[in-house]
Amino acid sequence: MIDDMPSTPHDPDSLVTTFIECIQGHRLADALELVADDCEYDNVPITKVFGKPAIEQILSGFLAECTAIEWLVHHQVSSGDLKHGVVMNERTDRFEIDGRWVDLDFAGLFVINNGKIALWRDYFDRETFTKALAAK
Repeated sequence: MIDDMPSTPHDPDSLVTTFIECIQGHRLADALELVADDCEYDNVPITKVFGKPAIEQILSGFLAECTAIEWLVHHQVSSGDLKHGVVMNERTDRFEIDGRWVDLDFAGLFVINNGKIALWRDYFDRETFTKALAAK
């Protein structure tokens, strides 16, 4: 659980970095501990959901199909503090599915309120992802 996290978040940047490390480590439950109960997850080209249960439902099935997950952060900027902060990153999310890697470029926005991720918005090209999955 949270005690096994790589580091204790002390600012918005480290909170989002820890969140990403949890996702990569197949620790969705730990990642969800870092989001607000009413967190908005806006997966821009697909859907928007609210709350931990909805986020878990959206992510758990897909992540369970992945034998490995890598989110390569190319650039990340942050401002504010854990009471109210903003983190933006540019990254390549990589998912190993059925023995091959599917890569997708993302731009992410995370708004932090009271020490939790209150808004997580990801932008990516849905057609690129659909084609990459179909190429399996």
